[in-house]
Amino acid sequence: MFKRYTRRQFNYYFRRALYILFAWVLISNLLFFYEFLTLYSNGVLDSDYDFKQAFTANLIVALSAGIIGGTVTVNLMDRWLRNNAFWKALLYIIATYVLAALVVSTFGALYYYSEELGLPFYDATVLEAFKEFFGTWVFLKNFVVWLFIVIGTLIVLMVNEKYGPGVFPDYLLGRYFRPKRERRIFMFADIKNATGIAESLGPKHYFNFLKDFFNDVAPAIVQSRGEVYQYVGDEIVISWKMKHGLKSGNTIRCYYNMKRMLMFRKKRYMDTYGFFPEFKVGIHCGNVMVGEIGKIKREIAFSGDVLNTTSRIQEQCKVFNVDILASEEFADLAYSLPKGIVKKDLGDETLRGKTEETGIVTYIME
Repeated sequence: MFKRYTRRQFNYYFRRALYILFAWVLISNLLFFYEFLTLYSNGVLDSDYDFKQAFTANLIVALSAGIIGGTVTVNLMDRWLRNNAFWKALLYIIATYVLAALVVSTFGALYYYSEELGLPFYDATVLEAFKEFFGTWVFLKNFVVWLFIVIGTLIVLMVNEKYGPGVFPDYLLGRYFRPKRERRIFMFADIKNATGIAESLGPKHYFNFLKDFFNDVAPAIVQSRGEVYQYVGDEIVISWKMKHGLKSGNTIRCYYNMKRMLMFRKKRYMDTYGFFPEFKVGIHCGNVMVGEIGKIKREIAFSGDVLNTTSRIQEQCKVFNVDILASEEFADLAYSLPKGIVKKDLGDETLRGKTEETGIVTYIME
């Protein structure tokens, strides 16, 4: 029986929420101190100003925003942007942001006026001041500032999703502006009987079928620290830096998590399309050249025999009647495997277009 979330998946989303919480609290405090120092240096603050009270109120707002945004709001907004037309997602985001802003401001304002007046937060005088707060310039300023913080966070998430986890920082820092040699792991994942499914579904339904497939396996790739290199028809090419792909059996774990996530949605596929996307993968590793290419549309590209060999290994899945094959070269390095998974040697094979034999292995569940 497949569970919806594994501990590994939960940890991924939990870490993401913590990153957002930390970043938003840091940004909020930096803005608070900038504003405080600006007012202080210009002699605007008087003896009635209570630094501790103002700082605590700001911290309550930042923590509330970080917790709500990191665990709920930003994840919802991110999903809406991926699953809806932009105008519709924008309406959802605006409505959710307004609601979240009111909730967060409520926490901060009730604390501030309760401390300011020395009365419980439910006192009528505090509640009256609290109602007036939503018409002040302080609320409007914070509303606009936090709107930019939320939009900036979503942009970072969207750009990181476009280039793949870990790729965008490399691109931004110009790491691959000049071609360089890297040792990488590649996985080619290809849907079985894709031609027959396409003929049965027709172009439009088949496109949606592929779109759902790619979306549903994406979390498994992200959680294993994989990078999507290309979508080629019904095939997805995934790459790992060696240290990421070998750690904790991430490459093999990715394959089994992809299967698990699809199985969880099998009924939906059968009800919607009448087909379920079973797939086969080939895995190999080795040296490649990597660098930025393109003038009109720039992207990071890989070049080397490793990609060709990986594709040829995947073709052998039909020969051996298995869903996963890997080179012996990769298997010798990937000695750390997920619990319950074991390697099975299948001998040496001469791959199409190759003159030398390549050791082939598969993986099975005990």
